[in-house]
Amino acid sequence: MESVIPTAPEQPADEKDNQIKSPDRRPDAPPDYNSHFVPGPPGPAVPAPAGYAGGLPMGYNSPQQPGTFFSYQPAGGAHPIQYQPGKYHMSNQPVSVTWMPGPPPIPNCPPGLEYLTQLDTIHVLQHFEPLEMITSFETNNGYDIKNNLDQMVYIVNEDTDDFTRNAYRTLRPFVLRVTDCMGREIMTMQRPFRCTCCCFCCPSTRQELEVQCPPGVTIGFVAEHWNLCRAVYSIQNEKKENVMRVRGPCSTYGCGSDSVFEVKSLDGVSNIGSIIRKWNGLLSAMGDADQFEIHFPLDMDVKMKAMIFGACFLIDFMYFERSPRRSSR
Repeated sequence: MESVIPTAPEQPADEKDNQIKSPDRRPDAPPDYNSHFVPGPPGPAVPAPAGYAGGLPMGYNSPQQPGTFFSYQPAGGAHPIQYQPGKYHMSNQPVSVTWMPGPPPIPNCPPGLEYLTQLDTIHVLQHFEPLEMITSFETNNGYDIKNNLDQMVYIVNEDTDDFTRNAYRTLRPFVLRVTDCMGREIMTMQRPFRCTCCCFCCPSTRQELEVQCPPGVTIGFVAEHWNLCRAVYSIQNEKKENVMRVRGPCSTYGCGSDSVFEVKSLDGVSNIGSIIRKWNGLLSAMGDADQFEIHFPLDMDVKMKAMIFGACFLIDFMYFERSPRRSSR
């Protein structure tokens, strides 16, 4: 009897056409794979975005048509990883800061000082620098200037090189740059170096601060006067003519209370304003993060407001700036 060899049933012609043939014809090659894939009609052609000759790779959104989700295409995969917007915190996002609305330009007012025409009180908040306490390395001071509504008015940054800061410490000459909400430098304050090893009553040893607004145009000076028991300054115009006086307390190192510097007229009778160094508890005693409150009349000349504002920083460097202690071996 003849042996019957079983054979596979014959496949239809359309399934034979869709069969994917294996390129390897060795005896141990894997069997052919039938994908059962039927290609559909071609879709409409989508033009590539401008500037991309070959289109965008998978996983990237067109700059003209931003996508709703952030997409990332892994190296060995075919499906992009999508992130839900707002679920993951982006570390490079800046912290929102509320700025005081910018007033319109005012005739005969230096650009950038329009904010001061609407204020009678400003707060000067020094940035706390823990690096100074840990490493004893003096860094540039920074300040936030705010109004009573806690809105930012200016930002003040010191611009002094590392050698000068750490060699001269509190006696260092410095440049303070005042910027507004647009990042424009609207005011510059400069303090020259004055040697204090000579007689204190000598004019060459008295501290001085020059205020420029706009930068390069001097609007006045803050000059120290020698006094045996208290801090005394004179606020001068651009011609170095005395306009007002600042009279400090007998002791500026009072613990547990505010230090008030009164702004008075030249004859000392009228009280014009004040510069108050606020007591912040342990932060004032141990850290170098002072807070000041400046008061002046609302209708005061804006240049004189800027001069009282500048006097606050000279007072801070002379009496409240604490240099980190250097470790002695």
